[in-house]
Amino acid sequence: MPPRLTPAGWWFDAVLLLALIGLTLLLAGGVLLDLDIAIRDWVDASRPPVAYWISRGLWLLGQGTPLALITLGIALLCARREKSLRPVIPVVAAFLLIMSTVGMIKIFTDRGTPHHGAVGLFTEADQESYLSGHAVNAIVWYGVIVTLLASRLKPVWRRLLRYAPAVLVAIASVYLAFHWLTDTIAGIFLGLLIDRMLIRLPWRTMPVPEPLERFFPRLPTSS
Repeated sequence: MPPRLTPAGWWFDAVLLLALIGLTLLLAGGVLLDLDIAIRDWVDASRPPVAYWISRGLWLLGQGTPLALITLGIALLCARREKSLRPVIPVVAAFLLIMSTVGMIKIFTDRGTPHHGAVGLFTEADQESYLSGHAVNAIVWYGVIVTLLASRLKPVWRRLLRYAPAVLVAIASVYLAFHWLTDTIAGIFLGLLIDRMLIRLPWRTMPVPEPLERFFPRLPTSS
């Protein structure tokens, strides 16, 4: 039986949602903008070439399309092994949640990047810096991979794969000035919220269309 990964309770989900809303409202009111600018100016003055290229490599760990394709490939391998298409369900759910949340927030907040556009929210059309999609990707997609491979990974590797890429991508995004600090913090809030939603998804026991049932028998419900 796969290890249980479902988080207990919903209180932390509420905290994450309120934190995301609160941070957005603070930025909309002009609060924390000076901090964002100060952090950008500091990293710009503290980025030797070696550190730049190392950070650039770490930043790629949060690239959405490659991560989605890798996760889908793992899901299909699991589907073949388990003779069930259910491992694909969390991949599809993750894609839909990321596209419907990150995309909408970016479009409506109109915030420029640290070196292109305005620092404030709702100030410059066609700018999509807020929030960091890389931060969201690094939490959500590695979380789905851990969910799919949970029974094959030791606890220490599950924790490392779930959290290490997210931390490295968050640091790299700010250090490279690809995102404001608060963009990345907001991305972490949203990524954790989506991740907690996905690992609650009962994909192993969800029904599938009847034509697929003929080829992929339903997995037994775990007790």
